[in-house]
Amino acid sequence: MRSNRLLTFALAMFAITHVAQAQTANRLNAEQFLDFVFVQNPQISPDGKQVVYTRRTPDKINDRYDNELWMVGTDGTRHRFFAKGSSAQWSPDGRAVAYIGTGQPAGSQIFVKYVDTAEETQITRLERAPSNLAWSPDGKSIAFNMIVPTEDKLNVKLPAKPAGAKWIEPPRVVGRLDYRADGAGYRQDGFMHIFTVASDGGTARQLTNGDYHHQSPEWMPDGRALVFSAVRKPDAEGLREASEIYKLDLAAQNIVALTERNGVDQNPTVSPDGKLIAYTGYDSTGNTYTVAKLYVMNADGTGKRTLTEKLDRAPSGLLWSNDSSNVFFTTEDKGNNNLHSVTLKGDVAPKQITTGNHQLFTTSISRDGFVAGTMTGAQQPNDVVVFNSGAPRKSSVGDAASPRRLTQVNDDLLMNRKLGAVEEINYPSVGNMNVQGWIVKPPDFDPTKKYPLMLYIHGGPHAMYGVGFNYEFQLHAAAGYVVLYTNPRGSTGYGQAFGNAINNAYPGEDYDDLMRGVDEVIKRGYIDERNLFVCGGSGGGVLTTWIVGHTDRFAAAVAMKPVVNWYSFVGTTDSFDWYYNFKSLPWTNPEEHIRRSPITYVGNVKTPTMLMTGDLDLRTPLEQTEQYYRALKLRKVPTMMVRLSDEYHGINADFGLRHPSNRLQQMLYLRSWFDKYRKP
Repeated sequence: MRSNRLLTFALAMFAITHVAQAQTANRLNAEQFLDFVFVQNPQISPDGKQVVYTRRTPDKINDRYDNELWMVGTDGTRHRFFAKGSSAQWSPDGRAVAYIGTGQPAGSQIFVKYVDTAEETQITRLERAPSNLAWSPDGKSIAFNMIVPTEDKLNVKLPAKPAGAKWIEPPRVVGRLDYRADGAGYRQDGFMHIFTVASDGGTARQLTNGDYHHQSPEWMPDGRALVFSAVRKPDAEGLREASEIYKLDLAAQNIVALTERNGVDQNPTVSPDGKLIAYTGYDSTGNTYTVAKLYVMNADGTGKRTLTEKLDRAPSGLLWSNDSSNVFFTTEDKGNNNLHSVTLKGDVAPKQITTGNHQLFTTSISRDGFVAGTMTGAQQPNDVVVFNSGAPRKSSVGDAASPRRLTQVNDDLLMNRKLGAVEEINYPSVGNMNVQGWIVKPPDFDPTKKYPLMLYIHGGPHAMYGVGFNYEFQLHAAAGYVVLYTNPRGSTGYGQAFGNAINNAYPGEDYDDLMRGVDEVIKRGYIDERNLFVCGGSGGGVLTTWIVGHTDRFAAAVAMKPVVNWYSFVGTTDSFDWYYNFKSLPWTNPEEHIRRSPITYVGNVKTPTMLMTGDLDLRTPLEQTEQYYRALKLRKVPTMMVRLSDEYHGINADFGLRHPSNRLQQMLYLRSWFDKYRKP
């Protein structure tokens, strides 16, 4: 009898274990990230029949990301590899594609490949990487951007090196405050300038110079001039940047300013008939966040007028209709991104073209009004989509406002994988603010059980969490965590007042927004209040260190690339504009800088806190992390510092990373720290 009972028990345990293993096996895991495909920059051909786009995939052997160009018909057929490279742009006649790939003698070069042949031609031999390719209307030239190094040289003459001597590299001399990084945090030792090169190859010709960034050239339809935006001289205090829109006459080689504003004008986009230029801009107000407006002006800079005066959202991704009567743009709005259009009258409110709970980013439009872009939803990673922007006829592209997927690049990876359900929440906070957020629940979620909660805070701080697929959140949910992510005040996509609510008050009431969100989820009854965890990167790292200095309700915290000391931050970051958060420089108003610095409250911290930062980070320098780590150590608070090797500021942004293994380690170190302090 005893042996039968033991056998029955053993069989039961085997069945339970087998079911548990099966449930775990069909969930997302970290290893699959190395097979995940990212899609970028879909460009539709002028005739609207084909789309070329970039696939970005991890290279498991060399620990980097590879870029490939793929092409697919807008009817979904002939999906095929096209070339090694990225940043594709169609020639005006649609017969060729220019793109950036690795070439000779080294590094990134410009290539041209004809669609109907297998041959590709390297047309540049550049010393530095090109960007922002733009074909001339006649197809004979390509304009592009490239960094031109600048140096402040002193009259220093070293003695001649002895024969065979190997001396260290000469020092890097920095004499300008403009010495900074780009958006992803990569070091730039110079200024962005405009060049042109013949589309069949030749020597690149520099068209602009000076100590300014000249960005994103666009041709006038007659091919006689280029328009671009340029970061002009800093203001009288020497720090705050502004930009204007300029026109470069190629024959006369003179540059004329088309806008003049105490603020920012950028993103010039020329109408197909060449008569108008659409652009975005805003006046400088001293605020850290201002909603940009969509403007249009005549090609000579006259007749400026706003088209979105009553729209409290920032337009981006400008596209013209082929008849030059409408401007299309996307906006962030409460976690979604959709396409809008506006007529040139400006007295009619913009019309929303697409609807839906998704994030749609449009990147190109054909002569027939077919739009290409990428779209993602809560459980659907980014894919290439196309749709009719509003033409009345139907086509293989689809009806107006109905984006149709052309690619399914991750469907095989996610096949038979259970993803966590995503639920939207809205809740009131202090100051009559309504805050939006989302909950990602573990697969096989059971509301009668108790789960640990992970509050994940976005950076920026002027940024927006959206409804799009998030690999990391799904990975943590697969490990049994409920993930909460919200858009506290200061986030974009909710208008000027909401976005600017943290101006001169950061951190501040955004802390209350986050704590109210945690309380809102706890009310639902399925959260284990002994197992609350908090994390975030950049601006989210600021708020994470602020939180642990103001409450001990969290079992553990991970602060990634934080700012903990605003006083020293001003003197070490490559992004110095944020000193305006306090209306003054730190040495003229030290009290406010100290009051808003998380390190001021480190004496209150009881929460085990991990710090994680890339060792090359220029935006939130490693010294910020080291200050907080040393303070926690001195106070004997459990802590650990993770320095990710050869990584800049983008350690938890899929596109900002240099090395896929660092992205994996960021996700896994974070959760390992939480698992360590997770109470059973």
